[in-house]
Amino acid sequence: MMDKSSFIGRFLALESAAGIILIVATLLAMILKNSPLAADYQSLLMLPVGINIGELGINKPFLLWINDGFMAIFFLVVGLEIKRELIEGHLQTNAQRVLPFIGAIGGVAIPAGVYLLFNWENQLSRHGWAIPTATDIAFALGILALAGKNVPVTLKIFLMALAIFDDFIAIVVVAIFYTSELSLTVLGLSLIGIVGLIILNLCQVSRVAAYILVGLFVWVCVLKSGVHATLAGVVTGLLIPLKISKKQPSHNAHLKETILSPSKSLIHSLHPWVAFGILPLFAFANAGISLEGFDVQKLFHPIPLGIILGLFVGKQLGVFSFCWIAIKLGIAKLPDKATWLQLYAISILCGIGFTMSLFIGALAFQYGGAGDAKADRLAILIGSMSSALIGFLLLKASVKNTITKTTNDAATNKSSAD
Repeated sequence: MMDKSSFIGRFLALESAAGIILIVATLLAMILKNSPLAADYQSLLMLPVGINIGELGINKPFLLWINDGFMAIFFLVVGLEIKRELIEGHLQTNAQRVLPFIGAIGGVAIPAGVYLLFNWENQLSRHGWAIPTATDIAFALGILALAGKNVPVTLKIFLMALAIFDDFIAIVVVAIFYTSELSLTVLGLSLIGIVGLIILNLCQVSRVAAYILVGLFVWVCVLKSGVHATLAGVVTGLLIPLKISKKQPSHNAHLKETILSPSKSLIHSLHPWVAFGILPLFAFANAGISLEGFDVQKLFHPIPLGIILGLFVGKQLGVFSFCWIAIKLGIAKLPDKATWLQLYAISILCGIGFTMSLFIGALAFQYGGAGDAKADRLAILIGSMSSALIGFLLLKASVKNTITKTTNDAATNKSSAD
């Protein structure tokens, strides 16, 4: 059985390294989009890719295969991680869930409110209200890793837990607010697939391939139904069993109980591919923004301004104020060995929306509407980078102050003893 502390350590290390690679992928996309290779970069993204089986066919540009297909695998892992954390991880008790859950609520409500302050009057602009509500866990933990090893582990776990709740809220938001016209017939077929996953779960089927096969059927049906296809990944992840007990003969002819975990096995297999492959690929495909002839004044239009302030101001205000209220009311406790300044720095890092913000932005303005794709994506980068820089500097300073205070206290105690 995998040790919980070692699992969380590997998870944090993996996400932190992935965050650095995300930054590299983003910079590479920006460089290519503003270089003589811009046309080749765009041609790659628009390359038509199709899969046809009889009369059933899926034909999309490579960009949409990344956003609808590969990102479904990312959401599959999100579903697996949400289930593991809620059942046996750092969110298995109410005491562990309260602070990050309340912080996540504030981190969605306040940024959405900030965005709507600038965009309430325009119905098309209002559709982008969820863009600044997301937190990119890989990017945020990557910045957290740069702050050094003296950052309390409890703060890292708090950020991870908050981002998990944030992802769950984002999934619900996408399901309710960002679906196109529904095809009830195909949606009905997807429900049949979901029932199949439930039956596999109840029958304690341990083969991961069975769940993936049915999950693939659900993905195709959801893709064709009008609901965003990535939701099929979440549903599949949530329905893969965390534990299965199997009776097997032991060497002395007695039955021996073996605990299997299809869910953990799949996380172990997919997580590196998602962290180092799918998310950087998504960033590479979606973060390329041409700055040629770009008017900086466009950033002061309602949508970009709402995104920037939503991420940089709304996120930190929402997360920190809701956590502060919960702690002061005695509903939750400040993370162990953490200071208020460090909690505030973490709240700022929650404004790194990036991957999820780009994803939601693509859904919000996929048909053009009120959005200027160039300004909107640039606003996401500016809001996320501002949160990353200020959050990092404040966290670095708070950790240094804590170390200095601890050193001085130790010296004082030693002097008193002498």
